[in-house]
This record gives sequence, C-alpha cells and structure tokens, in this order.
Amino acid sequence: MKYSNRKKAVLLLQDGTVFYGYGIGKTGTSTGEICFNTGMTGYQEIFTDPSYFGQIVVMTTSHIGNYGTNPEETESESIKISGLVCKKFTDVHYSRASSKSSLQEVFETEGLTGISDVDTRALVRHIRDKGAMNAIISSAFEEQEIEAHLIHLNSVLKGIPSMNGLELSSKVSTSKPYYFGKKESLNKVAVLDLGVKKNILRCLSERDCYLKVFPLASSFDEIISWNPMGIMLSNGPGDPSAMPETIQLIKELLKTDIPVFGICLGHQLLGAACGLTTYKMHNGHRGVNHPVKNLLTGKGEITSQNHGFCLKNPVGKFPGIEVTHVHLNDGTLAGLRIKNKKVFSVQFHPESSAGPNDSRYLFDEFIENINSAKSVSPNGNERKILSPVDGEEDAG
Repeated sequence: MKYSNRKKAVLLLQDGTVFYGYGIGKTGTSTGEICFNTGMTGYQEIFTDPSYFGQIVVMTTSHIGNYGTNPEETESESIKISGLVCKKFTDVHYSRASSKSSLQEVFETEGLTGISDVDTRALVRHIRDKGAMNAIISSAFEEQEIEAHLIHLNSVLKGIPSMNGLELSSKVSTSKPYYFGKKESLNKVAVLDLGVKKNILRCLSERDCYLKVFPLASSFDEIISWNPMGIMLSNGPGDPSAMPETIQLIKELLKTDIPVFGICLGHQLLGAACGLTTYKMHNGHRGVNHPVKNLLTGKGEITSQNHGFCLKNPVGKFPGIEVTHVHLNDGTLAGLRIKNKKVFSVQFHPESSAGPNDSRYLFDEFIENINSAKSVSPNGNERKILSPVDGEEDAG
C-alpha cells in the first residue's frame, strides 16, 4: 500500500496545535495524553506495555514497523497504547525473518488508530516546551470536510479527562489471580498487578521464583494467606495519588517482615505509603537511554524508563528512608530503600535491556533479601508485624 492510497489523518493537541499526516492501523479516532519515547528499537514492547494505557505515543525514531512483530516480544496480551504518532510507517513489508505479521495487521486486528508522516521532531520539541497534554488522532473524515471535523474533534477533546488524578491500574490489572513459573521453585513471590509487564515475571521466574499474581483490588489477608516469601509491586499506568486503597494496602504490607520490591508505579506507591509526595512531571521520562546513578555504589546505569509521575525527594524529612538512585539528567528521585527493612524500589525498569542489563542486579538483591528473611524464619509460616517506618508519622 502506497502513502497516496492512505486516508488523510489529523492530530489535534489540547492547545489547538494541528499536525497532518496519513492514517495507519484502523480508520477511526483515538484520544489520550500525548507523550514521546526516545527508544530506537523495541516498539512492540512499548506498544504492549500496560504503563502506556491511556496515552498516545510519539516515537522519535524515524522508522516504525520495519521489522514486523513477533508474539514472543510482547509485554502483555494486547496493544495498550491509545494511539501512535510516527514519521515513517512500514505497513506491509518487514525485514526480520522471525516476525510473524506486520504491525499494520496487528493494529487493524486490535483496532488501534494512528498517524504517520508527521514531523515528529517538531512535535516532540513542542511537547518538551508546553508539556504533556491530551490529544486526538482521527482518520475518520473526508478530506473536504476537514475544517468541520476539526471543530468536532476539539469538542470531543474537551471531554477527555486529564491524566492528573486519573486511576488507570484497574483497567489493566488481572481480574483474577493466576500463577507464573514452576511450582517447585524455591521462592514464593506475590505480585501485586498494577499493570505488570511480562518480563518482570520472567526475571523473577528465572531466579527460581513461583509467582502468584494478585489483582489490584486484593486484600491484605488474601495476599498474606498465600504465605509469600517476597512481594513485588509492579509497574502500571495513571496517577498514584488517585489510589488511596492501594497505598493503604502497601502500608499494611510494610508492617510485616516480608521483603518488598517496587518498580515504577510500584515504587511511587511504596513511597506514598511511607509519606512521600508524588507529582506530575512536565513531560515525563520515556526511553531506553536514561542515565541513573546508584548512590550506594557510585556507578552509573543506562536504564529504560516510562513514567509521567515521580516522587518528591524526601530531603531529610524521613530518616527511615534512604535515596539509592537519582536520574542524572534532572536529579529526580530514581530509587529508595527503607532502612532496617528488606524493602526497596526503583523508578526505572530493571527488567528491560537498556544497558543492556545494567540493572538486573536488583532482582538478585530481592532474592538475597528473601533468602536472608528465610534464615530468620526458615519455615516461612509466621510473619511478625513490625512498627511503621521512621518518618511515617510525618505524613499526617
């Protein structure tokens, strides 16, 4: 299919800025918060990452779809982005022999609408200047009707809720518990599914963990009754401040002596449970080349990141919390641990292969914490309830 045969498409931003291009995927209309990812590869993993739910993603690399798709390279069971904006889109021919279908076929099957032939450099510079905002993509119009259609799209866009204050984990979390890995594995780990990526489960399973993945709405008793040796708080979409029930659940989990590891949204919720404040970033961090410094070792790590919210640095207000990682581009908080507990979290994604494996050691540290806890309570049948972390009383 040549570009001349494609339908015209339009991208309208909340501030009234308009970009024109050609429709990709399914002919239709899609809405969401627009953001950009700077990764040169891995578009399939990005599009199926539940953390992107509710967002239109701009890919800054020039070519999308050129190596096709493979079901083994997905992070969930379906496309999770709301829409795609790119420069050049390969809809039929792809280069990789191991691919099973084109990206266009996947988009059509799953009903995703996108737009190509957009000046993505100009668009990204606009987002960097003005910040993330809602947007709408549409190819569902006749070319001669574009002006009237833009008026209609503008009215639709006004009704789209802001990402600020929006809870989205319930849209992507599992509806019922399920198991992952081998039952005979040494370590039982409970995973709170906030929008978990498959590769997090794989990284744990590879370290001899048998996982039970719990829905977002699971209770403390439901999780503890499985007698887990460790707890994983997964990644996910939306505003952490809109999840008070989950924050309360994590507070209860932190009163036990069970090791806890949080990633991305799990990191934010863990911090919020300890009294830290979250905030919406100007345009977020999304890509596979973000430099982070480990303050405990002094080493730099190249990380994969995908978040539009962040924790404010505690700057000495919480003596029971230690900052372990910082983002080298802007100094934002990228990791923390709770002193005197086997609890830590990071804002980035150690399960990804950005450096390529600079941060996989964090899964090993989680397993070490589990093994250390086993040595204290070898049968794992009794969990002592501990006092809250230092500084929690300051949360008000």
